[in-house]
Amino acid sequence: MAKQYTKELIRNVFWQLASKNKLKDITVSEIAKVCEINRNTFYYYYEDIYALIKEILNEELERIDIQFNETLSWEESFLEASEFILKNKKAVYNIFKSVERKTMYDYIFNVSGIVMNKYVESESIRKSIKASEDDKRLIGDFYQAALTSFMLKWIDDGMLEEPNSIVYRIGCLFDGNIEKSLRKSEELNN
Repeated sequence: MAKQYTKELIRNVFWQLASKNKLKDITVSEIAKVCEINRNTFYYYYEDIYALIKEILNEELERIDIQFNETLSWEESFLEASEFILKNKKAVYNIFKSVERKTMYDYIFNVSGIVMNKYVESESIRKSIKASEDDKRLIGDFYQAALTSFMLKWIDDGMLEEPNSIVYRIGCLFDGNIEKSLRKSEELNN
């Protein structure tokens, strides 16, 4: 219980510091001082600050994956990821604008991939479409790339627009396209 408390404290302090400072200005010593722990305690849990960021984002990715399994909605899952980003807006922006940009990119790319590939698969099953596995992967990859680009641009622009209306609009504009692509695959393979 104490270990979980300390780990959570380190995470919370990191988010607080990342909300106020550029990533390059945050040190393990500063995190330890604010947490009132010694540096070795930080290193007991994390190799460095980058490992802390990766663990936080990986756990968030797992949460989004589970959430998709409950709703089967790419829109809801994507909005869930957007809410996490908005909740930590300044920190995410500071990480995104740092040398750790790739970690944020990987997180967004993986969220988009999990959500879209699972959605394509669920559409194929739900509508009994016998699309090839290669085509399903290609369709998922296409939408993964589109959503990743959208999200990266949104973050880079300062996250000014409300994601709910944008994701809803994307859903309306492209509604039915995945099913059409899956059916086209089925036709091409017969």
